[in-house]
Amino acid sequence: MSAPNQQPEDASARFNRTVAETTQRLEKEAAEFIKYVNDSVVPNVRQQSTKALRIAAEKLQDLANYMEHHSHPSK
Repeated sequence: MSAPNQQPEDASARFNRTVAETTQRLEKEAAEFIKYVNDSVVPNVRQQSTKALRIAAEKLQDLANYMEHHSHPSK
C-alpha cells in the first residue's frame, strides 16, 4: 500500500527493483558456488588427477620394460 500523499510505484520502477534484487541474489549465489567449487571440487579433482597420473606412469614403466625385454636387435 502507498502512503496517502505518495503515488503508487509504476511498473518500470517495480521491474527495475525486481531486476536489481534478482541480480544481487544471483551474484551472491554465484560467489557461494565458486567458493564451493574452489574448496571442495578442485582439491578432489587434483587428488584424483595425481592418482591417475601415478597409475599411468606405472603402466608406461611396465610397457617400457616389456618392450625392452622383448625387442629383437636389428641387424
